[in-house]
Parts: sequence; C-alpha cells; structure tokens
Amino acid sequence: MTIPEYDYIIVGAGSAGCVLANRLTASGEHRVLLLEAGGRDTNPWIHIPLGFGKTMFNPEVNWMFETDPEPAMQGRKIKVPRGRVLGGSSSINGLIYIRGQREDFDDWKNLGNPGWGYDDVLPYFKKSEDQERGADEWHGSGGPLSVSDVKDTHPLADAFIEAGVAVGIPRNNDFNGAKQEGVGYFQGTARNGLRCSAAVAYLRPAMHRANLTVETNALASRVLTEGARATGVDYGVNGAKRQAKARREVLVCAGAIQSPQLLQLSGIGPGALLQQHGIAVVKDVPGVGRNLHDHLQSRVVWTCTEPVTVNDIMMSPLRKFAMGAKFALTRKGPLGWYAGLAGGFARTRPELDRPDIQFHFFPYSADRTDPSLHPFSGFSMSVCKLRPESRGALEIRSNDPSAAPSIRPNLLEREADVATMLDGLKLIRKLGQTPALSKWIAAERDPGADCVSDTQLVDYVRAKGFTVYHPVGTCKMGGDAEAVVDHELKVHGMAGLRVIDASVMPVVTSGNTNAATIMIAEKAADLLVRAAH
Repeated sequence: MTIPEYDYIIVGAGSAGCVLANRLTASGEHRVLLLEAGGRDTNPWIHIPLGFGKTMFNPEVNWMFETDPEPAMQGRKIKVPRGRVLGGSSSINGLIYIRGQREDFDDWKNLGNPGWGYDDVLPYFKKSEDQERGADEWHGSGGPLSVSDVKDTHPLADAFIEAGVAVGIPRNNDFNGAKQEGVGYFQGTARNGLRCSAAVAYLRPAMHRANLTVETNALASRVLTEGARATGVDYGVNGAKRQAKARREVLVCAGAIQSPQLLQLSGIGPGALLQQHGIAVVKDVPGVGRNLHDHLQSRVVWTCTEPVTVNDIMMSPLRKFAMGAKFALTRKGPLGWYAGLAGGFARTRPELDRPDIQFHFFPYSADRTDPSLHPFSGFSMSVCKLRPESRGALEIRSNDPSAAPSIRPNLLEREADVATMLDGLKLIRKLGQTPALSKWIAAERDPGADCVSDTQLVDYVRAKGFTVYHPVGTCKMGGDAEAVVDHELKVHGMAGLRVIDASVMPVVTSGNTNAATIMIAEKAADLLVRAAH
C-alpha cells in the first residue's frame, strides 16, 4: 500500500493547527494534512457563546483530563478540559480575548528568544484580528479572527466596574491597548453574536482547498523518525492504523497536554521515562513535559438582593424561553455573553509595576465540580494570579496513545502564589463592600462570613480553587537545559519537527491564553513560509 505524502503534517486542529492549515495552504503550492482526534464542530452549543457551560465538561468534545491529586490543594484532582473537536479548546473556551502584557513578550525575548518581544509579536496579533471597533495602533481589522464587544451590558457588571473605580482601579475600555490595568467589559472571539473559534475563523475558509486534507477522529500515536529527522506520523482512525509521510516538516500542535505526550510517545523526551515505558529513545530532551503551569483561580459567590442573575432566569421556564427567543432573534441577552461578562486587572500591592491579578465577573454562580447554575439568585467573581511561580510536569503513564498522561501542575507549591491569591480574595471582598456593589449583595455565600482569618481564606483556596484552564509551558521555547524548542519553534536536536501551540510559552501570558496561541501560530506560519522559499 502506498503511504500518502504531504509537504506538512499538522497534528491537532486546535487554535494553532487551524491557523497553520489556513496559512500554509493559501498559496496553493504546499500539500497539507491536518489530523484532529475529535470530530466536526457540529454541536450547536459550541457556537452559542454561553454554551461553553454545556461543552466544557462534555466528553463528546472534551478530553476530560484531570490532574493527579494535587498536594497543596487538599489532594484534589483538578479538571483540565481540553477541546477534542475541530477548533480544539477555542471551540469550548469562554471566548475572552486577552493578549497579555507588553512585558510578557519582552520577558520571552529576554529569556533567549529573539523575535518574540512585544514589538515583534504585535503585528501578528493585528494580522489575526478583525476588531469590531476598527483598526488602530494596537488593533487590526480584516483578519480571520473576529473580536467583538458583548452585545449588551448588565446592572451587576456595571456595579462591579463602578466598585473597581471606587477602590482605585481605573476604568479601562481596552485591555489589549495602551495598558492592561483597569476594570471594564471583556471583548471576545465572536462574530455576529456567535462563537468565532479558530475552526470558524481559519479552517472553514480553507476547507475547500484541494491542497488541504482534514482527517477527523484521527489520533496521532507517534511521530515517525529516521535518525534525528521527523519523517511522518502514525495515527489511528476508528481503530484502523494509518501512516502519512511529511516531505518538509511535522508540526505538532496538540496543545500543552498532548504535544509533550506525543513527543514522549515518539521517543523524544526524558530518556529514563521513555525507557521505563519501553519506548526507544530517539532524542533525550529532558524538558519535554517540564515547566507545566496554569492560572489558579478562586471565587467569591454572593446571593443577590434582586432577581436579575442568570440563575433567576434558569429557574423560570418563561424567562428561560424568553432568553432563548431573544438570542435567536437578536443575538442579544445572556446566551451571547462570554465567560466573565466584565473583569479587570489590578495590582495587589501599590509598589508593583504592573498588574499581578485578573478578575472575572459573572452575573451568575455555579460550582465548578457541577457546571449547572446554583438554584438561588447568585453572582460571583473570581481572581487569579497572572504569573504563578509554581511549576509542575507532565509524563506519559504508558506507551498507549489513548491513555491520559500524568498531569501535575503543583498548584500553590510556592508561598508567593499563596500570598497573591490571599491578597486577591481580600480585594474581591473590598469590592463587595463598596456602595456600588454592596446594594446588590444579600449575603456572601462562599467562602462565607465565618471565613475571616488568613489561614481560613488560604484553606478555602486549597479546598475550592481550580484553574482557569490555561495550561502552558510543557515544550518551552529557549536555549536553556529545560527548553524543548528554539526561537523558531524547532525541537532541539531534531530536523523537520516543530511544536507550535501554548506548550512553547516559556512563561504564561498575563491573562487568557487563546489570543497568544493564535499569535504564535501566525508567526510560525511566516517562519515556515520563509523557510520553504
């Protein structure tokens, strides 16, 4: 049987893979195979913005990963949702469009990654963007990815913003502009009121191209190698084994969990770990799976004095019907909201030179172990530390590509992370005590009035905290001993192999990670196109 050949094989049709599939096939001169372990993005809840509550824990479109028991989180296993569908996590995330701070990218550059400073990457953010407000110094229009304002405001979100201003946090209408610090409404990746995932933005326009082949339900099991060169991919489709050859390069875009997993399965990773699972070592790269980190968040839940929350709507069949009808007819109302209608960035200490925490404000409340809304009138606010210092690792448990890996982020391992989360919770409570917000609060439901001491608050974070689902760093970019790829995203010591996704971030960006992942892929596409000529 003849093994099909392509110029590029892309593993993973998530945020990065969709960008590459579009950009690498645009000229018509390269044949590209895109492999996605999940199915097509046909679930209607994917496309309704608030539908992330229905998809985030749905095994049809989510890998349903979870961490090992986390030592500093009372031994709990923390959920790690990852999209298993065209568009990857951009099809199930909360849509919020945040790039990060200028200093984040300058830090990447200073860690030995030329070409990744803020001035270097801003053109790629702008290239990707179709900003509803139009182009300016910070934003682009006409790009594939639609970035939109939420269609309507809400009195609770307005009160949160007013509360922020009252405690000295400035109003900010553009977290991706001149400065990030402030409070305001979030923008999201939506187009005409519907989710604009990477699949919608980048893949759909390219699907008709004769030089792009997209295979769904295709689980990559191994990158094929000859010596120190990647030559293709082994994968399975519904149990049938297949193989494809790459004339130019294999591009691993499976995300911060599965990119290191695939490299390890392919014999590229920590030698001792690979041998333990009977995998021949192709290249001993100790950093594969190291440097895992994520944004930890903790929430405060309040009961509301007026029946204005989404919880109230969901408890009333009539109001629920009206909400659905309003969205169907006008694309307005709660179904069009992002995960966090409003939010902001603040400094927990005045001497800091930039924000170290992010808020998400929700005119509803739920427990993350059970995504259904609380059966009372409730709203909530979360806080996360933007640049956690704790680091963990990811390792395969076996040589079976369908087996979930061991995921150990070591949340709250560092005392500095504990201290910032404590300060962040105190700041949320301070916001709740302002006249603007306190008039809406009947009582603090979680952690509750009995939780007063620092020790009690920290215990609450350990007992109830979870991540914002921003895992990064497991195939770190750089030149140090733990780095996996260089500044062109080529795997150290290998030819014809790059990793292109959030796993290459040496340090997580200050905020939601999807926009930066798409930027990474835009820049990588340019590198690949230049290398091909």
